[in-house]
Amino acid sequence: MAKIRIYKVAEQLGMPTYEVLEILKSLGADVKNHMSSIDEDLIELLNEERGVRKQESEKRKKKKEKTIMLEKLPTMKEITRLLDMNMEEIILGLGEWNVIFDSKKPLPPLVVERLAREKDWDIEWKDDLREKTLQALQAETLPRPPIVTILGHVDHGKTTLLDAIRRSKVALSEWGGITQSIGAYQVETNGKKITFVDTPGHEAFTAMRARGAQVTDIAVIVVAADDGVMPQTIEAIQHVKAADVSIIVAINKMDKVNVNPERVKQQLADQGLIPEEWGGEVICINVSALQKKGISDLLEMILLQAELLDLRSRQNGFAIGSIIESRLDRGKGPIATLIVQEGTLRVGDYFVAGATWGKIRSMTGDQNKIIKEALPSTPVEIVGFSDLPPAGTKLMVVEDERIAHLIAEQKQQKERAKSLKGNIGKITSLESLLAPEEGKKRELNIVLKADFQGSVEALEQAISQIPTEEVTINLVSRGVGNINEADIILALASSGIVIGFSVKFPTEVMKIAKQEGVDVRLYRIIYEIVDDIEKALKGMIAPKMVEEVIGKAEVRTVFKIPKVGVISGSYVTDGKIERNAFVRVIRKGEIITESAKISSLKRFKDDVKEVTIGYECGIGIDRFEDFTEGDILQAYIIREE
Repeated sequence: MAKIRIYKVAEQLGMPTYEVLEILKSLGADVKNHMSSIDEDLIELLNEERGVRKQESEKRKKKKEKTIMLEKLPTMKEITRLLDMNMEEIILGLGEWNVIFDSKKPLPPLVVERLAREKDWDIEWKDDLREKTLQALQAETLPRPPIVTILGHVDHGKTTLLDAIRRSKVALSEWGGITQSIGAYQVETNGKKITFVDTPGHEAFTAMRARGAQVTDIAVIVVAADDGVMPQTIEAIQHVKAADVSIIVAINKMDKVNVNPERVKQQLADQGLIPEEWGGEVICINVSALQKKGISDLLEMILLQAELLDLRSRQNGFAIGSIIESRLDRGKGPIATLIVQEGTLRVGDYFVAGATWGKIRSMTGDQNKIIKEALPSTPVEIVGFSDLPPAGTKLMVVEDERIAHLIAEQKQQKERAKSLKGNIGKITSLESLLAPEEGKKRELNIVLKADFQGSVEALEQAISQIPTEEVTINLVSRGVGNINEADIILALASSGIVIGFSVKFPTEVMKIAKQEGVDVRLYRIIYEIVDDIEKALKGMIAPKMVEEVIGKAEVRTVFKIPKVGVISGSYVTDGKIERNAFVRVIRKGEIITESAKISSLKRFKDDVKEVTIGYECGIGIDRFEDFTEGDILQAYIIREE
């Protein structure tokens, strides 16, 4: 193989000799000076490396051209000049992120960097300005009271417990002893405050979280010592686990005779909540809400847990909070209860809450005291909204009325566009696994519903055995029974999907799932579930086939036609019946047969393609003749989605 001296190679490539020598040495070539000789193969490698270095040099040059060096934190006015943006554009951008800052004060480093990225710019900070600023901002945060939500099975004493804690008589005034509305209350113990949120149930807790209002730090699960862990207790545990908040269990009704708290702890352990005394991490406290026993122990454990969580927030600057309930008052107009999360909320502040805005005209604390300002974790009722905001909406204080109106108007336009186009939010489905967000570990959260407990256990075992390294599969909830609205909301809040095995998917729940963009999949064979998930993980997912109920008819009479068979004289009560549809026969709430085809559809003596609501017809079903008056025929089609 021919050899060529290095200075000749440099001439051929139009490169300085020293650069050729440097590249060759980095490639491991044994060269001493420009008179050394190299093989032609090495020249090819040299050329390739030269091209790579040239590309990297161009990238560095390009990056330098799009890099801003900052010696100090810029204000909003300064960042508009640096990024060639107008003030309105920056305000709307910050409004989208639910943060807003005083235009006269410096912006935090992370906000500056995010604004720059939106315009394809890089930010470089002189010396260690960024780190020093972040440390200073962290030092400005102060400890705040924990926010606690009470959850559990109906009639296990949630409200009575809260009543014992705040020494009021709320439970006695409630219809049937069941909490009818959402409230928030603050109590003080050992010189420290705790904020309690009393919700109607875990569905409301998760519905708020689905809208972005993750206000809870600690969840107290109330379990009656005489009843033990009940179905709603299990649901509450699953919802709290999905929210990833700390759990404390209050074993209530210890005043009753023949109670067994150890049995309750065993049931909790079966649900994955291992008590602390059994080597787990879940604190269990024995209480009697009725006799007000064990309450101080519970409060002490809440404060201890809060200390471990090191809950902190800033108290300076514009306030941010989450609305937990809203109502319309005849005299005051729209009123909302919210919990302050950052900053200090003051009377007279202008604010934005979703698509509504306003000015705080008055502010009331949890004991109906008129207050002028509220610190983080404080629950307050405020008056001054332009319209009624939904629960779960983020509220943020802004500089003036113009900014409030500007951001609210933009959000109104987005909501109108969303309602016209349908759901345009983030839809989590099996297919979405194929395009994960960059830098994030892929996760598939599943809400699992099946017909029997045995089926749930079999499915859980089958799904846990799916081989996967890149994707984490989480069963955030598993239960027995038909798919309901709570399942959809939990899947939405967890960015998950719903899998149903041999269960019904009611039409009204189907509408909610479609509206919220939640992927629901129905199966009757276990291996198909496993197969679908495996295919999704491998990027081989097949088109999804979904069931769509198109109509219902009630059997009014039954008659037999020679050479045709038994026909049901039916009246269409909903939607329409199509000749090529599938049908299931429902008798007294039980399915008699399904997946059968309609073999004939007649109006009087004529064959027809479809019969709509309000008309009578004759329906024949393939290989089924056991009709009874009062049977419901549910027609459905299977379509590709």
